[in-house]
Amino acid sequence: MDLFVPVCDQTGLPLMPTRPARARRWVRQGKATPFWKQGVWCVRLNQEPSARLIQPIAVGIDPGSKKEALVVKSAAHTYLNLQADAVTWVKDAVKTRRTMRRARRFRKTPCRQPRANRLLNRKWMPPSTKARWQWKLRLCQWLVRRYPMLQFMVEDIKAVTKGKQRWDRSFSPLEVGKRWFYHELGTLAPVQTRQGWETKQLRDTLGLKKSTQKLAETFSAHCVDAWVLAHAAVGGPLVPEQTRLLCVTPLQWHRRQLHRLQPERGGKRKLYGSTRSLGLTRGTVVQHPKYGRAFVGGTLDGRVSLHHLKTGKRLCQNAKPAKCRVRSILKWRARLLPVPFTGRVSAAQ
Repeated sequence: MDLFVPVCDQTGLPLMPTRPARARRWVRQGKATPFWKQGVWCVRLNQEPSARLIQPIAVGIDPGSKKEALVVKSAAHTYLNLQADAVTWVKDAVKTRRTMRRARRFRKTPCRQPRANRLLNRKWMPPSTKARWQWKLRLCQWLVRRYPMLQFMVEDIKAVTKGKQRWDRSFSPLEVGKRWFYHELGTLAPVQTRQGWETKQLRDTLGLKKSTQKLAETFSAHCVDAWVLAHAAVGGPLVPEQTRLLCVTPLQWHRRQLHRLQPERGGKRKLYGSTRSLGLTRGTVVQHPKYGRAFVGGTLDGRVSLHHLKTGKRLCQNAKPAKCRVRSILKWRARLLPVPFTGRVSAAQ
């Protein structure tokens, strides 16, 4: 079964999704205009819709350390099964930046006076924790713009505390991050949480099994928990009728570096980092005469590098910007997996 197509009106307000056959018929008849949004095919109506009835829709969220899942579901249909790679590189990047900053302090070069502590009397969150929860929030904000939402159902995760005091839990970055996430998520739609053991009870009641292979790109790895959370909010069939996955990977950008990790010959510094490449925003989807559709990466010697849309593999480093026809801008890489052999999750999975 193909994924349902998100629909919006002329003002961009999301409406109930429709089946691909109906969406293609609207496009042929001139009733709708198709467009791609972050790897998902959508349609925009060119006329007033015949009805604006909205069915209750819930989003189940299953957070994870390496992979996480979001499922958009109503009582009648499962509209989207999204499995996302978590942001895991920020901790190492901050460590490298701290090491290089400390090394520069021993050089006999003029330096500015230390500025005041900007984090004084402010709520602070570790950069790696903040990046993880910001990534989840960006995915939820994108879903809200594509689907009419009812509520979010989130599996509440807890950190293991080492102390015995009541205030010990507030020192965990995980606890601080999830509280910030719940607060920001509540500005989009109502939020309900379920404990891990409650999710397991819901899954066992429906007769569904979760895979032990956490890094596998299958419905039973993470999306099954997100599906049962959404099912607890809106109800519907006891077996998921849609198990096709949309896998997304966030694009990793490098911060602008005035001092490279290794000095260049002749003392000349090369350009590195930033989010722009010769006037093009990195992540822009372009049409190239030789490499077809690709997205823009870094820059070198007046040329830009192009990367594969699905795998992220670099195709070239010497593409001329004048030959790149801009299509859209990506925030992440999306891959729609093939239709599985069965549309149901058996107990063997």
